[in-house]
Amino acid sequence: MPVPIEAEPASLSVDLAATALIIIDMQRDFLEPGGFGETLGNDVSRLAAAVPPCRAVLDAARAAGLLVIHTREGHRPDLSDAPPAKLERGAPTARIGAPGPMGRILIRGEPGHAIVPALAPRPGEPVIDKPGKGAFYATGLGPLLSARGITTLMVCGVTTEVCVHTTVREANDRGYRCVVLADACASYIPEFHEAGLAMITAQGGIFGWVASSAAAVAALRAGA
Repeated sequence: MPVPIEAEPASLSVDLAATALIIIDMQRDFLEPGGFGETLGNDVSRLAAAVPPCRAVLDAARAAGLLVIHTREGHRPDLSDAPPAKLERGAPTARIGAPGPMGRILIRGEPGHAIVPALAPRPGEPVIDKPGKGAFYATGLGPLLSARGITTLMVCGVTTEVCVHTTVREANDRGYRCVVLADACASYIPEFHEAGLAMITAQGGIFGWVASSAAAVAALRAGA
């Protein structure tokens, strides 16, 4: 049975049987002190603030039996899936594949590539390893969602204006309804977070809806 979610630009009803929670790139290198994000001069506490709301939604989604999907941005150790234009960006000592404080930067299997313990996947929860910003590019996410009959995505994670936004745009073009959970997303740059959310709801919801984690939890509990 559909359940209502309070959201902007308008409330919507969601069929939980056709809804998945996707948690984007909540990785140690981005969120933890001493990680790659902090070495670039970022205040990682801004991203860490999204962990408790993400956890609240994650717990409610698991209790409601939703499909829960985690993503991680990272590349193969041989960098065969990293285009030269991406490898050349940044300072030479802080590029993809270079040694970092938590292993090689953005390389699958390194300690910094792992999801933070508070949001660690449970056995059976799909983990999408993506080489780009969007979760659909060069991954099996699309077939996975199709096989499960998913039509709506609850989206949270980091960063709002980069990997979250790219994934939402990709999903929108593929016909998915996206509900972005504002306080369960974050950016190193608060202005980018606010602008990213505003872009989603502009013009009557050009890319989707924005809701709070509390609204999502309430809907999940109502439908459990």
